[in-house]
Amino acid sequence: MENEPDQENVEQSRAAKTAEEELNKPFSLEASLSKFSYIDLDKELEFKNDLIDDKEFDIPQVDTPPTLESILNETDDEDESFVLEDPMLLNIDTIDSHSYDTSSVASSDSGDRTNLKRKKKLPDNFSLHGSVMRHSLLKGISAQIVSAADKVDAGLPTAIAVSSLIAVGTSHGLALIFDQNQALRLCLGGTSVGEQYGAISALSINNDCSRLLCGFAKGQITMWDLASGKLLRSITDAHPPGTAILHIKFTDDPTLAICNDSGGSVFELTFKRVMGVRTCESRCLFSGSKGEVCCIEPLHSKPELKDHPITQFSLLAMASLTKILVIGLKPSLKVWMTFPYGRMDPSSVPLLAWHFVAVHNYVNPMLAFCRGDVVHFLLVKRDESGAIHVTKQKHLHLCYDLINFTWINSRTVVLLDSVEKLHVVDRQTQEELETVEISEVQLVYNSSHFKSLATGGNVSQALALVGEKACYQSISSYGGQIFYLGTKSVYVMMLRSWRERVDHLLKQDCLTEALALAWSFHEGKAKAVVGLSGDASKRKAVVADRMVEVLFHCADRALKKCPEQGKIQVMEQHFQDMVPVIVDYCLVLQRKDLLFSQMYDKLSENSVAKGVFLECLEPYILSDKLVGITPQVMKDLIVHFQDKKLMENVEALIVHMDITSLDIQQVVLMCWENRLYDAMIYVYNSGMNEFISPMEKLFRVITSPLNAGKTLTDEQVVMGNKLLVYISCCLAGRAYPLGDIPEDLVPLVKNQVFEFLIRLHSAEASPEEEIYPYIRTLLHFDTREFLNVLALTFEDFKNDKQAVEYQQRIVDILLKVMVENSDFTPSQVGCLFTFLARQLAKPDNTLFVNRTLFDQVLEFLCSPDDDSRHSERQQVLLELLQAGGIVQFEESRLIRMAEKAEFYQICEFMYEREHQYDKIIDCYLRDPLREEEVFNYIHNILSIPGHSAEEKQAVWQKAMDHIEELVSLKPCKAAELVATHFSEQIETVIKKLQNQILLFKFLRHLLDPREGIHINQELLPISPCITEQFIELLCQFRPTQVIETLQVLESYRLQETIQITQKYQLHEVTAYLLEKKGDIHGAFLITLERLQSKLQGITHEDENTKKDPSLKDVEDTLVETIALCQRNSQNLNQQQREALWFPLLEAMMAPQKLSSSAAPHPYSEALKSMTMQVLNSMAAFIGLPSILQRILQDPVYGKGKLGEIQGLILGMLDTFSYEQTLLETTTNLLNQDLHWSLCHLRASVTRGLNPKQDYCSVCLQQYKRRQEMADEIIVFSCGHLYHSFCLQNKECTLETEGQTRWTCYKCSSGHKGGQLSENSSGIKQGRITPSQVKMSPSCRPAKGDQVAKATSEPVLDPQQIQAFDQLCRLYRGSSRLALLTELSQHRSSESYRPFSGSQSGPAFNSIFQNENFQLHLVPPPVTED
Repeated sequence: MENEPDQENVEQSRAAKTAEEELNKPFSLEASLSKFSYIDLDKELEFKNDLIDDKEFDIPQVDTPPTLESILNETDDEDESFVLEDPMLLNIDTIDSHSYDTSSVASSDSGDRTNLKRKKKLPDNFSLHGSVMRHSLLKGISAQIVSAADKVDAGLPTAIAVSSLIAVGTSHGLALIFDQNQALRLCLGGTSVGEQYGAISALSINNDCSRLLCGFAKGQITMWDLASGKLLRSITDAHPPGTAILHIKFTDDPTLAICNDSGGSVFELTFKRVMGVRTCESRCLFSGSKGEVCCIEPLHSKPELKDHPITQFSLLAMASLTKILVIGLKPSLKVWMTFPYGRMDPSSVPLLAWHFVAVHNYVNPMLAFCRGDVVHFLLVKRDESGAIHVTKQKHLHLCYDLINFTWINSRTVVLLDSVEKLHVVDRQTQEELETVEISEVQLVYNSSHFKSLATGGNVSQALALVGEKACYQSISSYGGQIFYLGTKSVYVMMLRSWRERVDHLLKQDCLTEALALAWSFHEGKAKAVVGLSGDASKRKAVVADRMVEVLFHCADRALKKCPEQGKIQVMEQHFQDMVPVIVDYCLVLQRKDLLFSQMYDKLSENSVAKGVFLECLEPYILSDKLVGITPQVMKDLIVHFQDKKLMENVEALIVHMDITSLDIQQVVLMCWENRLYDAMIYVYNSGMNEFISPMEKLFRVITSPLNAGKTLTDEQVVMGNKLLVYISCCLAGRAYPLGDIPEDLVPLVKNQVFEFLIRLHSAEASPEEEIYPYIRTLLHFDTREFLNVLALTFEDFKNDKQAVEYQQRIVDILLKVMVENSDFTPSQVGCLFTFLARQLAKPDNTLFVNRTLFDQVLEFLCSPDDDSRHSERQQVLLELLQAGGIVQFEESRLIRMAEKAEFYQICEFMYEREHQYDKIIDCYLRDPLREEEVFNYIHNILSIPGHSAEEKQAVWQKAMDHIEELVSLKPCKAAELVATHFSEQIETVIKKLQNQILLFKFLRHLLDPREGIHINQELLPISPCITEQFIELLCQFRPTQVIETLQVLESYRLQETIQITQKYQLHEVTAYLLEKKGDIHGAFLITLERLQSKLQGITHEDENTKKDPSLKDVEDTLVETIALCQRNSQNLNQQQREALWFPLLEAMMAPQKLSSSAAPHPYSEALKSMTMQVLNSMAAFIGLPSILQRILQDPVYGKGKLGEIQGLILGMLDTFSYEQTLLETTTNLLNQDLHWSLCHLRASVTRGLNPKQDYCSVCLQQYKRRQEMADEIIVFSCGHLYHSFCLQNKECTLETEGQTRWTCYKCSSGHKGGQLSENSSGIKQGRITPSQVKMSPSCRPAKGDQVAKATSEPVLDPQQIQAFDQLCRLYRGSSRLALLTELSQHRSSESYRPFSGSQSGPAFNSIFQNENFQLHLVPPPVTED
């Protein structure tokens, strides 16, 4: 059980019935319905959801969604004697529905009980709806049932029927009749009847409570007179013998009844009395041979609805094991609806229940039927033609299986699940209101009757399975009450009244839940409401009175339960749980009188409760939801927060309260002492209509430090800002800090404030005080904001005489104060004149300002005594001009003074007005703060439309005149500007740039794309001589960057460039250019010469030198030389290669010859290493024999010094051995890989195919249908099968090289265009596939054998070749065949060195020597067994 209500659910519950008030209008079906006391209008609508199949059931759709529905309470009229509203009338014990704690069910005649065990669980929505149902034991009846079993051997109870009397049938054939006082009135039948007929299996009482029908387990039916207790009829031939009576039901016609037997048949019983003889005629309505009916429910209408047009049909609903039927017994038998269940659990119980509901102001019956966990609702209506139409309503999905469904009223239903748990559900919202366990009832089940054990058990297995959970005869509803028959007792369930539900929560000590539930009754949002009648206002008043009682109870309980000892925080938390709830509900009930009188007095008994109460008021006061607080509470509230040092809260509260009832002077004193300036202003304004006194108080605080030239503290700055806002509010007619000044006071307040501001002296002025102290103070505090306040005020002024005088007077005072004093900064003076310029520029201006004052301001700003605040003065003058002050000056004089003062932004402003854009360039260039912006300005003028050609030409010419200055300012921007707008004048620009360094920077940004300039080089008309001029400058200033720059430049001539590099002796660059030109030998000679000179340098180096920068140069130069040879060896013949590599080898070996073995060179090891590097590099291009021969022919080594070159030779041999091993391994891997691929390809080509179907995918006919011998069957690897004739018609053939190629029609995406796709996806999709098989009619397989036999061919057909090519393309790199081909060529040649390049001739290109060649060494794939 939750201690606090779920507020979110409460709000959702409240929101569920927003149309409640409108739906309380009375309605009528006919005049007789005016006295129908059972009808209560529903508060919501549904009937919008899924309809059943209209065509199948001939159900017309609803034209418009319904807008109204009613709740029909099934209580009897007041004159009925048996109304179980007061439990004391029947001596029944009221049992709390939450007090059960049973773990099993022990009732008789039930089926398997193992699945009925369920532990007790608290209802889910208890905190939201409270206890909805009252569960009571009928003690008197229960005791007499037990007594009858003991004393007269009546047996256990088996069936119950309730009207104004209660009838209980027993297992020994007796019917016990009890009255409203639970007294036994009649005992019908006897044990002898029970021996003959068996147990009573069904009971029914007619409408006027005069007749009782009893059905027996052996099939007999008896009728009793309930007035006299006489047996009127004993019927033994109404239905086939040997079947038990499952149901016996009176209809509204007392002479007509319906019975249902265990054979599944339904019979109509018509009672007649002819010549004093009572007879009974039987008619079969439904035969069990067509489907067993196990539930019947005739439509019963109250006397008030006897004239309803639907009653003339005498409708009967029947539920078989497969479907629902609704038939009309009158005027003739007719089936109006059938509805199949669909797939259901065979053990679930079919259930039917009728109830009248009101929809669209018309009352119509609604049938609820269910089997399993879904409840369907059908609305039955009669149209004007007399036909009956059925409309399906919103169905109810459950998470449990039902064994009973009962309407308690038209809005609320009670469901009993298979574990004997009751669920109270609101039908329209489908919300579960309460869950109650009734296992203690020990409910009686009708299993033995469904199995027909009394007659030998001759029933179907399906009906017996349903009967395991059948309890039709154990539950009966009447008058809004539901009776449950147990093995030794009778229980009754009814809806609690709204008052009882609230009281029940109070008993459970759930006070907040009780208040939330009562509030839902008050707002009309509660579900299953009983006991509230009358119009809405009356209902609200009744509930409100009860809520007030509950609130007092809550207050008393909170005070009583308060812990007497302990920490103050514990006591505060105790009251925090309840006091806010009390305050909240008092306010929503609009009972402030109660809140601030009785409730406050009661809670004030405890100081902690009082404090919590006062703190609860704060949010309501701040949101203006609580006004009119009593003076005592208001005073206590302020004192409480003051004591807790929460002065900010006090200020926020004061400005939202009506403080006229408080001691104003005391409040003002408190506000001033605690610096609550907002509250102080509010008290003065609201309490005394005094607007000037707060200003005076605030002025006193900030005037002294400002006059003394001191810096204001943070607190004083806050006060000054508040003062400005306060003055602005007063002049605008708004109250401070919130609200509005009363309209009748607005003119008076404005005049008072103006008069105050323009006072010549303050009230307590000293002799030294300057004139107009208030305006002077505000100007010193914040000139701009004060002038903004005045500007807003002038906007609101109407053009009356007094307003004009005030404006002129204020302006004159401002000028007098600021112009005649030198203690104001240029910004402050500028703000004043900007303000004046704006006012003078207005079309309806009435102000007058002497023009000479503007000239004085111009002199003041442009000719200061010192040069400080230059940018500030310029900005102030610019604002003044932009605000309209330009008309107050002579423009030529203004420009002269601006130039003299170096106010270049002012000059720009003036030139732009005159469209002298070229002069603005000078302004930018002369202004050091904005000089870099000149590029964007020139670009915008020349590119953005809107300027004339003359203006653009002037700007263009000015930029050309200043081009050298622009380049020196920012070369990159200048280059971009020239490329964009001066591309035709590049040579002119170059001529103007006399400074070589500037020219170099300009050309570098113009020509070098790496500089990040967004220029399209192709569109620039740059001649080669300009590029060469840049290269020459580059050689002068950045010689180390020449090569990397040449690699990105394009338009230069090689010969001229070579001359330039030779002029500056840049040998490395010259070699690069010669190689680019194609003179490989010339480039090599230059590089070799550089290498030899550096080698010569290290051979003559001092042996004691520890540093070796020269050796590093030698290594770098050697790497460059080797790279040059490697790049070009591929395109040279053998002789040309030797001409490169052998001189290089000779150059590296020459220093080693000079050194003797006795005195080795200090770099000999390094030289040997570099020589080995040369040998390894040249081995790829020069044959090994040639290299050895050249070494041995050397005169030095030819004289027997082979030991010195032993290391070189052995190193070469090791390299050869390694490469040979690598090549052999690679060849083996390639061979295995290719063998595996070909094996799998051959297996896929020769594999048999399994068609997906035995018919053609085009004509959809059996492939055997054609008898022509020419017609063939074609099967693809995708599984589709076709006639060849059908594929030809679909243009799925292609003739290539005399062969017919086919494509699958279904898998091919291009079959619509009649073209065959050749891409790689064809294999996967079955488009052009090698796995297609033709079958002639003579070899067609049988229907069951769908594997086609492939014809074998000795060579690959075109499809197989294509598949193999595709397989080769799946692998990156060169194809395996190309690798094998070249390897075989190398292996057959005399010189087997695939990497040596021994083949001569420039035309030979090996795939191994291709720079893109990559060798992928992967293990061969695992072959499948």
